[in-house]
Amino acid sequence: MVTLFRSLRIGLMAWTMALLPSAHAHASEPLTLAVHPVLPADLTRTNYQPLASYLSSAIGQPITLVTHRNFLTHWQMLKRGSYDLVIEGPHFIDYRIHKLGWSVLAKFPGKVSYTLVCSNDNLILDPAELIGKTIATTPSPAIGALALSQIYPNTVRQPYIVEAEDADSAANKLLAKQAAGAMIPTPLLGRYPDLVPVFTTEQVTAPGIVAAPSLPEETRAAVRKALLEAGTSEAGRQALAALSIEGFESASADDYQGLAPMLKELWDY
Repeated sequence: MVTLFRSLRIGLMAWTMALLPSAHAHASEPLTLAVHPVLPADLTRTNYQPLASYLSSAIGQPITLVTHRNFLTHWQMLKRGSYDLVIEGPHFIDYRIHKLGWSVLAKFPGKVSYTLVCSNDNLILDPAELIGKTIATTPSPAIGALALSQIYPNTVRQPYIVEAEDADSAANKLLAKQAAGAMIPTPLLGRYPDLVPVFTTEQVTAPGIVAAPSLPEETRAAVRKALLEAGTSEAGRQALAALSIEGFESASADDYQGLAPMLKELWDY
Protein backbone atom coordinates (compact mmCIF):
# COMPACT_ATOMS: atom_id res chain seq x y z
CA MET A 1 0.00 0.00 0.00
CA VAL A 2 2.83 2.42 0.89
CA THR A 3 4.46 1.62 -2.43
CA LEU A 4 1.19 2.32 -4.25
CA PHE A 5 0.75 5.74 -2.57
CA ARG A 6 4.37 6.63 -3.31
CA SER A 7 3.91 5.74 -6.97
CA LEU A 8 0.73 7.82 -7.16
CA ARG A 9 2.44 10.81 -5.53
CA ILE A 10 5.42 10.61 -7.89
CA GLY A 11 3.07 10.34 -10.87
CA LEU A 12 1.03 13.35 -9.71
CA MET A 13 4.20 15.43 -9.24
CA ALA A 14 5.44 14.49 -12.69
CA TRP A 15 2.07 15.37 -14.23
CA THR A 16 2.01 18.75 -12.42
CA MET A 17 5.55 19.60 -13.50
CA ALA A 18 4.70 18.73 -17.08
CA LEU A 19 1.97 21.39 -17.03
CA LEU A 20 4.33 24.10 -15.82
CA PRO A 21 6.48 25.92 -18.45
CA SER A 22 10.10 25.16 -17.83
CA ALA A 23 12.78 27.84 -17.84
CA HIS A 24 14.33 26.16 -20.86
CA ALA A 25 11.06 26.22 -22.79
CA HIS A 26 10.58 29.91 -21.96
CA ALA A 27 14.09 30.75 -23.08
CA SER A 28 13.46 29.14 -26.47
CA GLU A 29 10.42 31.29 -27.25
CA PRO A 30 11.21 33.70 -30.12
CA LEU A 31 11.80 37.34 -29.33
CA THR A 32 10.51 39.98 -31.73
CA LEU A 33 12.75 42.69 -33.18
CA ALA A 34 10.78 45.46 -34.92
CA VAL A 35 12.49 48.01 -37.17
CA HIS A 36 11.08 51.44 -38.03
CA PRO A 37 10.13 51.80 -41.72
CA VAL A 38 12.71 54.31 -42.91
CA LEU A 39 13.43 51.99 -45.86
CA PRO A 40 11.10 49.75 -47.92
CA ALA A 41 10.17 46.53 -46.13
CA ASP A 42 12.19 44.28 -48.43
CA LEU A 43 15.31 46.43 -48.07
CA THR A 44 14.78 46.63 -44.30
CA ARG A 45 14.76 42.84 -44.17
CA THR A 46 17.89 42.61 -46.31
CA ASN A 47 19.74 45.10 -44.09
CA TYR A 48 18.54 43.93 -40.68
CA GLN A 49 18.10 40.16 -40.95
CA PRO A 50 21.86 39.58 -40.47
CA LEU A 51 21.62 41.54 -37.21
CA ALA A 52 18.63 39.50 -36.02
CA SER A 53 20.46 36.28 -36.89
CA TYR A 54 23.63 37.41 -35.13
CA LEU A 55 21.79 38.45 -31.97
CA SER A 56 19.82 35.20 -31.96
CA SER A 57 23.04 33.19 -32.09
CA ALA A 58 24.77 35.39 -29.51
CA ILE A 59 22.04 35.13 -26.85
CA GLY A 60 20.90 31.61 -27.68
CA GLN A 61 17.28 32.56 -28.36
CA PRO A 62 15.36 32.84 -31.64
CA ILE A 63 14.64 36.38 -32.83
CA THR A 64 11.94 37.18 -35.38
CA LEU A 65 12.39 40.34 -37.47
CA VAL A 66 9.26 42.48 -37.89
CA THR A 67 8.78 45.29 -40.42
CA HIS A 68 5.96 47.79 -40.91
CA ARG A 69 4.57 49.37 -44.05
CA ASN A 70 4.56 52.90 -42.68
CA PHE A 71 5.14 55.03 -39.60
CA LEU A 72 1.47 55.23 -38.68
CA THR A 73 1.41 51.46 -38.20
CA HIS A 74 4.70 51.68 -36.33
CA TRP A 75 3.22 54.28 -33.97
CA GLN A 76 0.10 52.21 -33.34
CA MET A 77 2.15 49.12 -32.53
CA LEU A 78 4.43 51.24 -30.34
CA LYS A 79 1.41 52.28 -28.27
CA ARG A 80 0.45 48.64 -27.79
CA GLY A 81 3.91 47.61 -26.59
CA SER A 82 3.77 44.64 -28.93
CA TYR A 83 7.47 43.77 -29.26
CA ASP A 84 10.51 42.76 -27.21
CA LEU A 85 13.17 44.79 -29.05
CA VAL A 86 12.75 47.79 -31.35
CA ILE A 87 15.11 49.78 -33.55
CA GLU A 88 13.71 53.25 -34.18
CA GLY A 89 14.24 57.01 -34.26
CA PRO A 90 15.15 59.19 -31.29
CA HIS A 91 11.73 60.77 -30.67
CA PHE A 92 10.08 57.34 -30.44
CA ILE A 93 12.81 56.12 -28.10
CA ASP A 94 12.39 59.06 -25.73
CA TYR A 95 8.63 58.38 -25.71
CA ARG A 96 9.11 54.68 -24.96
CA ILE A 97 11.56 55.40 -22.14
CA HIS A 98 9.50 58.02 -20.32
CA LYS A 99 5.95 56.93 -21.15
CA LEU A 100 6.22 53.15 -21.40
CA GLY A 101 9.22 52.24 -19.23
CA TRP A 102 11.45 50.83 -21.97
CA SER A 103 15.25 50.87 -21.70
CA VAL A 104 17.83 51.77 -24.35
CA LEU A 105 20.49 49.12 -24.99
CA ALA A 106 22.74 50.73 -27.62
CA LYS A 107 22.64 53.20 -30.50
CA PHE A 108 23.83 53.63 -34.03
CA PRO A 109 26.98 55.74 -34.29
CA GLY A 110 26.93 59.52 -34.08
CA LYS A 111 23.97 61.78 -34.81
CA VAL A 112 21.49 62.12 -37.66
CA SER A 113 19.63 64.89 -39.44
CA TYR A 114 17.00 65.23 -42.18
CA THR A 115 17.42 67.19 -45.38
CA LEU A 116 14.84 68.93 -47.52
CA VAL A 117 15.92 68.29 -51.13
CA CYS A 118 14.94 69.26 -54.65
CA SER A 119 16.02 67.91 -58.04
CA ASN A 120 19.03 69.42 -59.79
CA ASP A 121 16.88 70.49 -62.78
CA ASN A 122 14.64 72.64 -60.55
CA LEU A 123 17.06 74.43 -58.29
CA ILE A 124 15.48 75.79 -55.12
CA LEU A 125 17.59 77.83 -52.70
CA ASP A 126 15.22 78.45 -49.80
CA PRO A 127 12.49 76.36 -48.13
CA ALA A 128 10.10 79.31 -48.56
CA GLU A 129 10.14 78.64 -52.30
CA LEU A 130 8.29 75.37 -51.63
CA ILE A 131 5.34 77.02 -49.87
CA GLY A 132 2.23 76.08 -51.83
CA LYS A 133 4.16 73.34 -53.65
CA THR A 134 4.38 69.63 -52.98
CA ILE A 135 6.90 67.89 -50.70
CA ALA A 136 7.12 64.11 -50.50
CA THR A 137 7.80 62.66 -47.06
CA THR A 138 6.93 59.79 -44.82
CA PRO A 139 3.83 60.95 -42.94
CA SER A 140 3.71 61.95 -39.29
CA PRO A 141 4.82 60.62 -36.83
CA ALA A 142 7.98 60.03 -38.88
CA ILE A 143 10.65 62.46 -37.76
CA GLY A 144 10.99 63.90 -41.27
CA ALA A 145 7.35 65.00 -41.34
CA LEU A 146 7.60 66.39 -37.82
CA ALA A 147 10.72 68.32 -38.82
CA LEU A 148 8.81 69.82 -41.75
CA SER A 149 6.27 71.27 -39.33
CA GLN A 150 9.15 73.09 -37.64
CA ILE A 151 10.47 74.41 -40.96
CA TYR A 152 6.99 75.69 -41.83
CA PRO A 153 5.48 76.80 -38.49
CA ASN A 154 2.99 79.21 -40.08
CA THR A 155 -0.17 77.17 -40.58
CA VAL A 156 -1.35 79.34 -43.49
CA ARG A 157 1.97 79.20 -45.35
CA GLN A 158 2.52 75.51 -45.87
CA PRO A 159 3.63 73.13 -48.61
CA TYR A 160 1.31 70.34 -49.70
CA ILE A 161 2.43 66.98 -48.36
CA VAL A 162 2.70 63.99 -50.68
CA GLU A 163 2.80 60.93 -48.45
CA ALA A 164 5.41 58.24 -49.07
CA GLU A 165 5.68 54.88 -47.33
CA ASP A 166 9.43 55.29 -46.74
CA ALA A 167 12.35 57.62 -47.46
CA ASP A 168 13.30 55.90 -50.71
CA SER A 169 9.73 56.34 -51.96
CA ALA A 170 9.87 60.04 -51.07
CA ALA A 171 13.08 60.51 -53.06
CA ASN A 172 11.70 58.58 -56.02
CA LYS A 173 8.49 60.65 -56.07
CA LEU A 174 10.66 63.74 -56.38
CA LEU A 175 12.73 62.22 -59.18
CA ALA A 176 9.51 61.18 -60.95
CA LYS A 177 8.31 64.80 -60.70
CA GLN A 178 5.40 63.78 -58.49
CA ALA A 179 6.64 66.35 -55.97
CA ALA A 180 8.72 69.53 -56.02
CA GLY A 181 10.72 68.55 -52.94
CA ALA A 182 11.33 65.68 -50.57
CA MET A 183 12.30 65.25 -46.92
CA ILE A 184 14.77 62.40 -46.42
CA PRO A 185 17.44 61.27 -43.93
CA THR A 186 20.63 63.16 -44.76
CA PRO A 187 22.75 59.98 -45.18
CA LEU A 188 20.40 58.92 -47.99
CA LEU A 189 21.67 61.79 -50.16
CA GLY A 190 24.67 59.70 -51.16
CA ARG A 191 22.37 57.28 -52.95
CA TYR A 192 20.70 60.02 -55.01
CA PRO A 193 23.30 62.19 -56.79
CA ASP A 194 20.57 64.02 -58.72
CA LEU A 195 19.11 65.50 -55.53
CA VAL A 196 20.23 68.88 -54.18
CA PRO A 197 19.95 69.88 -50.49
CA VAL A 198 17.82 72.92 -49.67
CA PHE A 199 17.77 72.80 -45.86
CA THR A 200 19.20 70.41 -43.26
CA THR A 201 17.76 70.09 -39.76
CA GLU A 202 19.79 70.15 -36.58
CA GLN A 203 21.38 66.85 -35.68
CA VAL A 204 19.82 64.60 -33.07
CA THR A 205 20.96 61.36 -31.50
CA ALA A 206 21.05 58.48 -33.97
CA PRO A 207 18.43 55.72 -33.80
CA GLY A 208 18.89 53.15 -31.08
CA ILE A 209 17.82 49.71 -29.92
CA VAL A 210 15.38 49.61 -27.00
CA ALA A 211 14.05 46.74 -24.88
CA ALA A 212 10.57 46.26 -23.46
CA PRO A 213 10.17 46.38 -19.67
CA SER A 214 8.84 42.81 -19.82
CA LEU A 215 12.15 41.51 -21.16
CA PRO A 216 14.21 39.91 -18.36
CA GLU A 217 17.23 41.92 -17.27
CA GLU A 218 19.60 39.06 -18.08
CA THR A 219 18.28 39.01 -21.66
CA ARG A 220 18.67 42.77 -21.97
CA ALA A 221 22.23 42.51 -20.72
CA ALA A 222 23.00 39.73 -23.19
CA VAL A 223 21.60 41.70 -26.14
CA ARG A 224 23.47 44.85 -25.06
CA LYS A 225 26.73 42.92 -24.80
CA ALA A 226 26.21 41.32 -28.20
CA LEU A 227 25.50 44.69 -29.83
CA LEU A 228 28.54 46.41 -28.36
CA GLU A 229 30.81 43.45 -29.18
CA ALA A 230 29.48 42.82 -32.69
CA GLY A 231 32.81 43.69 -34.28
CA THR A 232 34.60 40.84 -32.50
CA SER A 233 32.96 37.97 -34.42
CA GLU A 234 32.47 37.13 -38.08
CA ALA A 235 28.67 37.01 -37.79
CA GLY A 236 28.69 40.33 -35.96
CA ARG A 237 30.91 41.93 -38.58
CA GLN A 238 28.57 40.73 -41.32
CA ALA A 239 25.64 42.29 -39.48
CA LEU A 240 27.49 45.59 -39.19
CA ALA A 241 28.47 45.50 -42.86
CA ALA A 242 24.82 44.99 -43.87
CA LEU A 243 23.97 48.14 -41.91
CA SER A 244 26.98 50.06 -43.28
CA ILE A 245 28.26 50.93 -39.81
CA GLU A 246 31.48 50.13 -37.97
CA GLY A 247 29.78 49.31 -34.69
CA PHE A 248 27.14 50.17 -32.14
CA GLU A 249 27.73 52.67 -29.32
CA SER A 250 26.75 52.71 -25.67
CA ALA A 251 23.63 54.76 -24.99
CA SER A 252 21.46 55.93 -22.12
CA ALA A 253 18.12 57.65 -21.63
CA ASP A 254 19.95 60.99 -21.36
CA ASP A 255 20.99 60.71 -25.02
CA TYR A 256 17.33 60.93 -26.06
CA GLN A 257 16.02 63.28 -23.39
CA GLY A 258 13.63 65.95 -24.63
CA LEU A 259 12.83 64.54 -28.09
CA ALA A 260 9.43 62.94 -27.37
CA PRO A 261 7.59 66.31 -27.39
CA MET A 262 8.00 66.27 -31.19
CA LEU A 263 5.12 63.78 -31.06
CA LYS A 264 2.74 66.05 -29.13
CA GLU A 265 0.83 67.02 -32.26
CA LEU A 266 -0.51 63.46 -32.46
CA TRP A 267 -4.03 63.09 -31.10
CA ASP A 268 -3.15 59.99 -29.05
CA TYR A 269 0.13 61.29 -27.56
